[in-house]
Amino acid sequence: MSDDIIVLQDLSKIYGNGVEVRALDGVSLKIKAGEFVAIVGPSGSGKSTLLNMIGLLDTPSLGQIYLKGIDVSRASPEERARLRNQELGFVFQYHHLIPEFSALENVMMPLLIAKKDKSQARERAIELLEAVGLADRKDSLPSQLSGGQNQRVAVARALANGPSIVIGDELTGNLDTKTSDLIYNLLRDLNRKINQTFILVTHDMTLAEKTDRILRIVDGKMVCEMRRKDGGFVTVDNCEAELDGALHVKPLLHVK
Repeated sequence: MSDDIIVLQDLSKIYGNGVEVRALDGVSLKIKAGEFVAIVGPSGSGKSTLLNMIGLLDTPSLGQIYLKGIDVSRASPEERARLRNQELGFVFQYHHLIPEFSALENVMMPLLIAKKDKSQARERAIELLEAVGLADRKDSLPSQLSGGQNQRVAVARALANGPSIVIGDELTGNLDTKTSDLIYNLLRDLNRKINQTFILVTHDMTLAEKTDRILRIVDGKMVCEMRRKDGGFVTVDNCEAELDGALHVKPLLHVK
C-alpha cells in the first residue's frame, strides 16, 4: 500500500471567458505521510490555487487529486466539506478565530461540527491547548491574546480531528521573527512527535528553508524541487535557473 497521502496528476485550473488563464498547468505531485513541505513562488504563481486544490476548497479543470488513495477530484460539495473537517486542517495568516468564542471553544468547534460528544470535545481541546502551551489561556477571547498566541490556538484547532494533512497559508506572514520561530518549532515538534504532515504555502524563505522539501511554482508550473539531506538540500529536476536569487539555500548536489 502506498504511503503517499496526497497525489496530484496533471492538475490544471483554467479561468477566463475567451481569454484562457491557466492558474495551474499540468502539475503532478506526490506527498508522503509525515512530510514537512513548503510551497514557494512569486505572487500570482499559482500557490494559492494549488493550496485550494490540495485543501479541496476548489475543483480542478483537468487532472486528478487522490487523498489517501481515493480520487476526490470532483467530489460533491458535501463530501469535500466532510473531508475538510475530518482529513484536513487549515492555519491561515489571519487566524480566523471566532472572536466571541474562547480559545477552548474555538478549538472545540471542528469536533462539534463532526458531531463529537461535547465532553469529549472539551477534553480533546484542552489536551491540544496544553500541547501548544496555552492551557492557562483556555478561557481567553482572541482579543485577549497576542498574534502568536492566536496562531497557536489556530494550530490546535487545525489538529482537533486528527487530520491527515495540515495546510498552512502564510501562517507566519503576520508575525515577528521571534514568534515565527516559536510557531515553526511547534510545527516541527508535532511533525516529529506524531508524524503530522504539514504543507506550508509561504513567501517566507527563512521558514521554507527549515522544512524538509521545497517546491517552487512559477506561472502555474512546478519548476523546482529540493529535498533536505545531510544538513543541506539535494535538487531534483532542473532547478539551476530558479536557484539564483530565488532561494538562499546552497544545494549539496543535483539529481536528475
